[in-house]
Amino acid sequence: MTKTTTTIWDPAAHLATIEDVAAYLEAALHDGDPQLIAAALGDIARAKGMGQISSETGLGRESLYKSLSSSGNPELATVLKVISALGLQLHVSATDQAKMAV
Repeated sequence: MTKTTTTIWDPAAHLATIEDVAAYLEAALHDGDPQLIAAALGDIARAKGMGQISSETGLGRESLYKSLSSSGNPELATVLKVISALGLQLHVSATDQAKMAV
């Protein structure tokens, strides 16, 4: 029997372009799980450099690591600052269900 060696997959290592980042965050937002969204933002921030995000947002690195983890619960202000520092914007659109209700 052969042994299989595995390594931990780090999404931050695969977020090379702004399009990758936007698609990754969009998928997390589409899922709707707040912990997944926080973790995805953390992955993206690590890909860009947590120190750089910390400088651009005025938030402490340790605080960012903690709040942007799968067990974190960042405030909306933190999420908005991080998204802005990443060069992204949030957009709102009506769901198909909402469109049908009108």
